[in-house]
Amino acid sequence: MKRPTVPLFSASRMLAVLALACCLGRPAAAHGIALVVNSAGASISVVDMSSRTEIRRIPVLREPHHVALSPDGRSLLVGDSAGNQMLFLDPGTGAVQHTLPIADPYQLGFSPNGRFLTVNGLARNQVDVYDAATMKLLKRFPLASMPSHLAYAPDSSMVFVSLQGTDRLAAIDLTHMQVRWEVPVGRTPAGVMWHEGQVLVADMGADDVAVVDPVDGHVIRRIHTGRGAHQLFLSPDGKLIYVNNRVDGTTVALDARTLEKVRSYRITGGPDCIDFAPDGMLWITERWAQKVAVLNPQTGSISTIAVGRSPHGIFLNARAE
Repeated sequence: MKRPTVPLFSASRMLAVLALACCLGRPAAAHGIALVVNSAGASISVVDMSSRTEIRRIPVLREPHHVALSPDGRSLLVGDSAGNQMLFLDPGTGAVQHTLPIADPYQLGFSPNGRFLTVNGLARNQVDVYDAATMKLLKRFPLASMPSHLAYAPDSSMVFVSLQGTDRLAAIDLTHMQVRWEVPVGRTPAGVMWHEGQVLVADMGADDVAVVDPVDGHVIRRIHTGRGAHQLFLSPDGKLIYVNNRVDGTTVALDARTLEKVRSYRITGGPDCIDFAPDGMLWITERWAQKVAVLNPQTGSISTIAVGRSPHGIFLNARAE
């Protein structure tokens, strides 16, 4: 019996189909710029995300640390704490729009409703709450000691501030402009996050994340993540919480629902801040290595980019193509 003729499928066509299938299953590479704050380098590195190379540096006065995007998305605020200055940058180019005298702007953040800007003065033991639209100081709260990181309640009624020097967490009522409570949460608390009706606090000295009741500040449970647990970041899909353990040199992924460990990645050089690229990569500042690590969380592969001394805050203005 004569067999039916089957058209030949050339090797070149097969490779083309496989390549197309691979591309369809993988996020497009991210393009744009990354702005990396170099605390000890008195500068901000502008990194081209396509080539993953630093293309220029923006000089600042003395010691910048953290960043916050304005509610309208038109300005990236960078706090130069030792320089007592706030820089307003174009988030798309890094160009300096203007500067403003601000006392000790270490950590900063806008409230979810866009009404308030809270600025932690770590060296001056103060927390300043500004009107976000006018930059008028609404109230200064003396808080001892070393106000570090902050997080808001979703309704903007409260802001929670970690106090590194006294092992405490403070809750500030923004409706009545008063401190609601201030309680111990663990040794040397740093990063703070609101999550599912609770407050998470990374305790550097206790190597864990404390789960705190926002009503009275009592600690509900603790999750050990690693030495020097420093910062927490929620993934864009809301499924994972990444914790940077700065002394361990690890980034640990927690299940956002159960807070159980899912995976750990080795990030040397003191991992600090994270921003998420649209291609799924995590850009992580390595505080002690003058580098930014780019982590593929699926494979665990890491590449690094050289930047300035003591890279701290990071902001990605990226698009996928």
